[in-house]
Amino acid sequence: MANATARNAKKAEVRAAISAERRELADLFDTLRADQWDGQSLCGRWRVREVAAHMSMGFRLSLPATLGELAKARGNLHRMTDRVARRDAAAHSTAALAAFLRDNAGHPWTPPVGGLAGALGHDVVHGLDITVALGLDRRVPEDRLRILLDEIRPSGLKFFGADLDGVRLCAEDLDWSYGSGSPVYGLAQDLLLLAYGRRIPGDRLRGEPSGRFTGPAKGA
Repeated sequence: MANATARNAKKAEVRAAISAERRELADLFDTLRADQWDGQSLCGRWRVREVAAHMSMGFRLSLPATLGELAKARGNLHRMTDRVARRDAAAHSTAALAAFLRDNAGHPWTPPVGGLAGALGHDVVHGLDITVALGLDRRVPEDRLRILLDEIRPSGLKFFGADLDGVRLCAEDLDWSYGSGSPVYGLAQDLLLLAYGRRIPGDRLRGEPSGRFTGPAKGA
């Protein structure tokens, strides 16, 4: 009984974090200028508007529609998400892209891998894909970061193509580290991006191996 209560409390905590993150990002999107919407994100193939469109794809497409899009892409998930993001970014106004997040703050969608924590990671990391690329000084709240940092596993690193071999990630703003080897220092949210396979601006990291993680990203 105690374990079930703890699990339910954890789920409620993560759901609340997801809802808050979506609402806050929607409010931020409403403040972006036209040139920022067309700016490059940390997802190498996408501008900010494609990232924002992708963030709400799971709310807007039914399962049959998603499977249909996947069939069109011959089963290639990355090809499918790229095509849909580009199509939807062109079809919807920036106000609508922000509203999709806000109106679906409590939507129960989860990605194919990762459950509720995966859904939170999807929102947080794609939000950082936008804010870090645009140089916006948004800090993800610590409670949300800790949920995601505690979920980092070798299987997840492999899924996102993150190579952390021989590296220890050391947060400068939280009592947190991961891995072993030569240290790379940075903000916890920037180190989270590394665990999701992102490349970030070089001035955000310190440490001898940091050059491995800087420069343009290759994918979403």
